[in-house]
Amino acid sequence: MRIALVSEWLDAWRGGAETSTLQFLHHLMDSGAEVHVYTRSRPSPTPGLTVHTISGASMSRTRCSVTFAHRVERRLRAESFDVVHAISPCRGVDIYQPRGGTVAETIQRNIALRQSPAGRSIKLYTNYFNLKQRFMLQMERQLMLDPRGPIVVAISDYVVNQLKSHYDLPDHRVRKIFNGVNIPPSSEAKVGEERRTIRHEFGVKDDQLLVLTVAHNFRLKGVARWLEALALLRSRGVTDVRAIVLGKGDSPRWHRLVQRLDLAEWVTFVGPSDRVQGFYRAADCLIHPTYYDPCSRVVMEAMTSGLPCITSKWDGASELVEDGVNGYRMDDPWDIAALADRVDRLREKPHAQALGLAARAVGERISMAAHTKKMLDLYSTIRADGKRE
Repeated sequence: MRIALVSEWLDAWRGGAETSTLQFLHHLMDSGAEVHVYTRSRPSPTPGLTVHTISGASMSRTRCSVTFAHRVERRLRAESFDVVHAISPCRGVDIYQPRGGTVAETIQRNIALRQSPAGRSIKLYTNYFNLKQRFMLQMERQLMLDPRGPIVVAISDYVVNQLKSHYDLPDHRVRKIFNGVNIPPSSEAKVGEERRTIRHEFGVKDDQLLVLTVAHNFRLKGVARWLEALALLRSRGVTDVRAIVLGKGDSPRWHRLVQRLDLAEWVTFVGPSDRVQGFYRAADCLIHPTYYDPCSRVVMEAMTSGLPCITSKWDGASELVEDGVNGYRMDDPWDIAALADRVDRLREKPHAQALGLAARAVGERISMAAHTKKMLDLYSTIRADGKRE
């Protein structure tokens, strides 16, 4: 099968959507498909993968994205593929899979991130001048509202709901294929060694609850709310909870917040790390009180590592979380007291261990290999039909 995949970026450091796309590509190539990628990135040469690097050269980010989309559309018309699968909005494709969720929902949730009416009004006003965002929204609308537009693959129920609420997309245009993650093999000995090494390195005692956060956009992922919840626990006399925050969102403002909350002894910002799997093994739970995540990779990865997760209903991965059984699902990321209460419950080791075992059982069902198999089944249906129904 000859497949074209369109993704403006393929750099893992940009975030979870790009990482998922890269992992999916490797599984796709392992299936024996002939894969062509159209991108602005310049990934390392990979046997079996043909990369078409499309320049979006221009004076502005907006024009770069516009130019990229138009140039890819022209190139695709000149080629012959069994299936054209787009991650980034592009006309003339068979499948559109918004791994980052819809542009419309992204805009809406970034406005909701502002707590005050004045803040939301200011954000709504400044959005008018975000030309790239306006272009992406226009392109998305064209794809969704075209009666002969592509099949749209949603990576979670949350994204299915976005397609219905923003575009009233008919059922025959929507396929839900839940996201997947690679599950690295590990032995009990290696897990134990990594846990001991990292906890020792960061001065975490055996009897302390280590709470892990992994994020690049600290504000969007609710890091401030978690720090405020930790301060609330401290004010109640809780002294056995430590927090480690991984990701590139670290900046002086977050250290100032930690100082203001008197948490310097209890919070460590590590920055970006290539040892994320090791940190999952060292931690006792993952906290992700996000304001928006179409389907959080970090929650899925943590569950496969046997970590109970605390996340919000605005995370597509929360459909995996059975409240109080394998983690906790919060309706309101602003609810500091509820967040502190969930962490407090996990201080009971037998409870935390039971939730972790249940989380691991769920995690075993969400592999990227299974996700790729379902995508290949959809490819075969499209190729057999020769058209979108």
